[in-house]
Amino acid sequence: MWVSKLKNMRWSAMVLGTANSLVLIVGIYFLVLAFPSCDRGLLVMLVAVPFLAALRIATMVKTGLAQQATAKTVLEESPADTLDVLEDASRPETRVRYKNWLWWTRFATVITVLQFVGASYLLFSMVNYMIHSQNKALSYCVLVATSSNILWKQQLLILFVITVCLAALLQCFTGSNVSKWRSFYATQDDAWKAHYREVFDHGIREALCCMGRVKYLSVLEEDEVFSVARLLGDLVAYRAAGTGHLKLMAGLALLRNQSQSPKSFDECMETPEEKIREAADLHKFAEAAYTGPLLDFGRHPFLFPCAWLYRQGILTPWTRNRLPKLDGDNWWRGHAAAFLKYVKLSPEVLRQGRVNQAKCRAAYFVIVLHHLRSVVIAVRGTETPEDLITDSLCRECRLSAEDLDGLINSCLLQRDVKESLMSFPHHAHSGIVEAARDLFMQIEGSDSTGLLSSLLGAGCECGGYSIRIVGHSLGGAIGALLGLRLYHRYPNLHVYTYGPLPCVDSVVANACSEFITSIVYNNEFSARLSVGSLLRLQGAAITAMSKDSEANSAMILRLARHFLNVSKHQKDRTQVKDPASDAISGAISAEKLSHQICRPQFDIKASEEQDEGFLACKDARTGETDFGADNDQFTNPFASDAIANHDPVSEFMESVPRSDSVSPTDPPEMYLPGLVIHIVAQPRNFDMPIWKGWGVHEKTQSHKAYIADRESFKDMIVSPSMFLDHLPWRCHDAMLKLLQARS
Repeated sequence: MWVSKLKNMRWSAMVLGTANSLVLIVGIYFLVLAFPSCDRGLLVMLVAVPFLAALRIATMVKTGLAQQATAKTVLEESPADTLDVLEDASRPETRVRYKNWLWWTRFATVITVLQFVGASYLLFSMVNYMIHSQNKALSYCVLVATSSNILWKQQLLILFVITVCLAALLQCFTGSNVSKWRSFYATQDDAWKAHYREVFDHGIREALCCMGRVKYLSVLEEDEVFSVARLLGDLVAYRAAGTGHLKLMAGLALLRNQSQSPKSFDECMETPEEKIREAADLHKFAEAAYTGPLLDFGRHPFLFPCAWLYRQGILTPWTRNRLPKLDGDNWWRGHAAAFLKYVKLSPEVLRQGRVNQAKCRAAYFVIVLHHLRSVVIAVRGTETPEDLITDSLCRECRLSAEDLDGLINSCLLQRDVKESLMSFPHHAHSGIVEAARDLFMQIEGSDSTGLLSSLLGAGCECGGYSIRIVGHSLGGAIGALLGLRLYHRYPNLHVYTYGPLPCVDSVVANACSEFITSIVYNNEFSARLSVGSLLRLQGAAITAMSKDSEANSAMILRLARHFLNVSKHQKDRTQVKDPASDAISGAISAEKLSHQICRPQFDIKASEEQDEGFLACKDARTGETDFGADNDQFTNPFASDAIANHDPVSEFMESVPRSDSVSPTDPPEMYLPGLVIHIVAQPRNFDMPIWKGWGVHEKTQSHKAYIADRESFKDMIVSPSMFLDHLPWRCHDAMLKLLQARS
């Protein structure tokens, strides 16, 4: 029993326990020797160091017990046949257990800090003793053992100091976990998901609390934070296969370093200049919607506080009364001032707006441009923690007829497009849909008595004007969903999105190509960010590791066994032949098997049918492999007559779900809305002679814009510039350079 418990402990925990025990015993010995004559400062340190070591040992025991109790509670609530109602009922106990374990881990962190301070003071005292060793009083006071010429006492003293310092340093890097989580969860997929769900849930709530959102810390029921944590827990389910976070990061690094041949755009049509020109003219409104410090932090990394305060109008408080009052603005109306100052327009053009911070509540600005006969609605992208929550609510939801009202009731769409729209259900990004619904009620209202109707109605101020909706990133996606509801009411409407998120299914994305234009710059990540792309990115990272000469093939095979799972409940309900056994016997191919059982399951019904184990699972402690009652040895799950000579790792890579392998039960794939324009940075032309001057190189065309297929944005591209390309001014500069080159 004790041997098995020791095997379940982390090696770092055993080393720390041994080191602290040695510090405790030797420290007490030197304390007894130095007690009669040592000065008060050193005496306190000799008392504190063993006491902290004993407290650390006791804390490790309590942390291990709390960790074990947490793991048992998670295991009790995470079987595959557990319904959501039962899971919700047992979740309060899980939260209590997790908080108890978290409290002990943080208490251990405090002790680590104190031990580090004690070790530093003790080391300083020893150095001071060596420098002033000629002082006999001090030499006796600093540990009596060194006053005599007994060699073993001096060596014991040196060992004591080294152990104290090493124990403190080691604890700073190893963490507070005592046991291995894998010793509890083994390869149970549901247990890992439930564990990381709690980890992310508490982490997000505490991060929001540090940002001033204290209300999230005391919420007990399921809310948007819990939904985000559940999604993140599902994405970290690869831990059940035996791979760690560092291994996955190594695979992503290999994927990034792999040389990729540039994509050919010979078959793509270049974008007409008028679309790029209007998109470039309206981009400043989408960029100006970032009225917080985020925009200035990117433009002015060192002086961004000064730049932000200048845009907020702090230096010109006398202009406050001339600025419009926006919902949620500060008392000096700084956000209205920041928006107007960036677009260089007078306060009269800004008619309505909102900058409050709430979940699924987009910040927006409505301006009237009489010289262009246009009303512009600028929707802000991700800037606050609430915006990040809206981004993360990326599970698909069904669109209602009201959400597609602008398309269904439009007289400008073709008949076949309308027929495809009438074939419900249609799906979209749930967080973006909720934000778009709220924004529609803000500016239009259900009875058409909102701001737009008062501006664009018959005989009103802006009668006959066009509507332009612009937004970057999250703001662009929300603007696209808003345009779906407004199109039939205002046919002279067009939406320009810059680096939007994939937010609608393919039918809706194709239907709105006439009035929505999505502009993607180079390799920016947001245009490819979805649940499906993240899952496929994990498979691509494993592929990159398998191609590396130093990759761990055993880890790849464990992943293969993880992906080859079969739902026992599905087998009991359908009473059909096990597809995995067909794959082993050669009846079906590994690729077809991956279509049947390697599907990400995110809806409620699928979560009820998650498998209770793997077809081939390796016991974490015994190392034995079990394929059933009749099989005692590991058998390659891909072995068949057709592929018997193939590498099992390669066969596993072929079975990883790809963007072109779609199953009817897969979650709907999200796409970029409307017409997709891809602006690609072109390599510089270095064939020109040097004597023609550098000015010629600067005038050469460095960007091209193509009308792209939205299918090409289903998979994530790992590149050094994937995050920098998402900066809004990069897309704007590229469009300006493109127009200059064409002119």
